[in-house]
Amino acid sequence: MSGVLAHTQEPAEEEPPEEPPAWSLPAGAEAAIRLQNPLPQRIDREWAFGGATGRGVRVAVLDSGIEFGHPAVGALAGAVAISVDENGDAIAEADSEGDLCGHGTACAGIIRALAPDAEIYSVRVLGANYFGSGKVLLAGLRWAVQQGYDVINMSLSTTKKQLGDILREIADSAYFRKSVLVAAAHNMPVESFPWRFSSVISVGSHEQDDPLVYYANPDPPVEFFGRGVDVEVAWMGGSTIRATGNSFAAPCISAIAALILSKHPGLTPFQLKTVLHLTSNNVIPTDG
Repeated sequence: MSGVLAHTQEPAEEEPPEEPPAWSLPAGAEAAIRLQNPLPQRIDREWAFGGATGRGVRVAVLDSGIEFGHPAVGALAGAVAISVDENGDAIAEADSEGDLCGHGTACAGIIRALAPDAEIYSVRVLGANYFGSGKVLLAGLRWAVQQGYDVINMSLSTTKKQLGDILREIADSAYFRKSVLVAAAHNMPVESFPWRFSSVISVGSHEQDDPLVYYANPDPPVEFFGRGVDVEVAWMGGSTIRATGNSFAAPCISAIAALILSKHPGLTPFQLKTVLHLTSNNVIPTDG
């Protein structure tokens, strides 16, 4: 009959499992997972990173390498070049070439300027002319996550959707291992990864001159805006250039994340993102 839904048989009720389901919390076990709230009632910049220098925080720059001895970068804590074997697994060898196009050095210089005592590691996944394969990118990020770096700066992305699922898996792994992954949004209005993932801190750019000015975006997927327009950055041959791009906004946020973690080393990526949000220049306290 028109307008009458056909009767369908209800499925048999599932028998209750004999064992507790996976990921369940046994009765009385809540005391074993009691956590202390590390955040105060009111979070401001003084609490978040006042007086911090990045000391004790390990920051990996996943990029084109970093020029050794560049005056704006100083000494590196380590540098590897990533390649892949026949199974696609990462081969990390000591990097003897440094930066092949200047991009990684620019990012490292920004981090050093804001977090001077952070330990900076170069993980080279790009070659000359900013070229890199998807396999090397995946292997390099997975390797960096396995090393347990506190912050991983990715001022690069891929538009290849077939890499997206694997990148998401690696980004989730970083999140659960308490590695903060900071990714620059693409400079063009295209879909790319991993900056669009909620498990990373995604960064676009603003035009202000102060590198400690950053804004929370109420309309993601870009979550924060950092300085990235007409910025003086370190470049090859010990030089500097002026450049524009989300690539240079991301290391500003990576450096600020390093400052926060050097002062509050127990914060999870979720808590860190909350602190960044609450200390953004456009977030106004309810009592102010």
